[in-house]
This record gives sequence, C-alpha cells and structure tokens, in this order.
Amino acid sequence: MTPTIADLFATVDATWPAAALHPAGPWLVREGRGGGKRVSAATAERPVAQADFAAMEAAQAALHQSPLVMIRQGEDALDALLAAQGYRTVDPVVIYLAPTTKLTGALPHLAAFPVWPPLAIQAEVWAAGHIGPERMAVMDRVAGPKTSIFARTNDRAAGAAFVGVAGDIAMLHALEVSHAMRRQGSAANMMRAAANWAQTQGVGWFSLVVTETNAPARALYASFGMSVVGQYHYRMK
Repeated sequence: MTPTIADLFATVDATWPAAALHPAGPWLVREGRGGGKRVSAATAERPVAQADFAAMEAAQAALHQSPLVMIRQGEDALDALLAAQGYRTVDPVVIYLAPTTKLTGALPHLAAFPVWPPLAIQAEVWAAGHIGPERMAVMDRVAGPKTSIFARTNDRAAGAAFVGVAGDIAMLHALEVSHAMRRQGSAANMMRAAANWAQTQGVGWFSLVVTETNAPARALYASFGMSVVGQYHYRMK
C-alpha cells in the first residue's frame, strides 16, 4: 500500500532521529544537540492554545535551543496561531516518494556503493557541505537498517549520502557532492545506489525531503519519477 503522510512523518523521525524527546504540555520537543532543525523542532501532539506556548518555549530554552516548531501538513490552525505569536516561516520543505523500483538500476563499476560506517573521506565531503559531527551523530542514532553511500568519479571521492529504513520506506538524507565534482552524475549515482541498497532490504518505497527552493535537487528527483506527496515548514520565534 502507498504510505500515508503520517507514515512519512514517522519515517523522518525514525531515519533522522532526535537525541531525546521531551513532552511539554501538548508539545513534543526534540533535543537536537546541533543536528539541525528536523531534530530540534517541537511538534503539537494535541490541540494547542495560546497559553501553551510558555511550556514549549521553556523546554526549548532548557535545551539551549531557539523556539522552533514544525508545522505538518493540515495544521493550518496551529500555523495561524504561531504567526499571531510572532513566529516567522522558515524553510518550507517538500516530501518526495516513489516505488523503490523506479530508482533501481545498474551503475558504472564503483561509481557509488553502500558502506557502513562511513569512511573518513565521506566525513570530509559532508563537512565541506556543512554536515558536521553533530549531523553524523544523528546518523549513528538510527536504530533500523542504515548505510552511507559513497560516490567516486575518475578515481576521486565525489559525494556522500545517508539512507535509513523504517518499515517499508527507505529515506535518503544528507546527499552532498564535492563542489569540484558537481555536474558529473554523482548525485544521480548515489540515489540509484541508495535505491539498490534499499531493494536488498526488501523495501518497497523510497522517499526524501528537500527544501522547496532547491530547484536543482528537485529537478533530479523528478527525473527519477519521484512525486511530491506532502510538505511541512517551520516557524521560528
């Protein structure tokens, strides 16, 4: 069966997990430890009133995090309430999905392949793209099947990515191509290698999230036959 939007949000949490979860009234506040917005945002687990904001803001402050809320698809009333409280929209994100078999296929020898744990050269590629130790720690926390993908072009390191599995969905994260190696097919090779690996795990669906404004990445994902099936954004005070 095609995954629901709830399935996809659960996959985001499982394949890019926070260090800890902290209930605060109707909120669930994620402890990110420097791992980025996805692992540092609060979400509403039941209806929120204006009086409930103090609990969330206090929980974020206790974690040395700025007040940040993820607004998931369909949470229009919460979005309006946050706007009225002075929270501004940050980083609208779209969710892509396709059957894994749409992305699988043959690759040139050693163009891209799975490896776990990641190699030191992959850490260098990620670091150059501002994916540092804090985000690599997020990868380490994933409890389910996972791997990194290493790309090579002309016998040189070209890129790195991470993919994790939750249920019947594989989700790609942290895809980064070295600046000097771009526009040579490495991103596409890593996507195909990730899907090939996901197929070996028996996974029927392949997904990823990307900022709405990242036109080059979105064109790549569309070229594989992936479709936008959902969205979310953040509000930050």
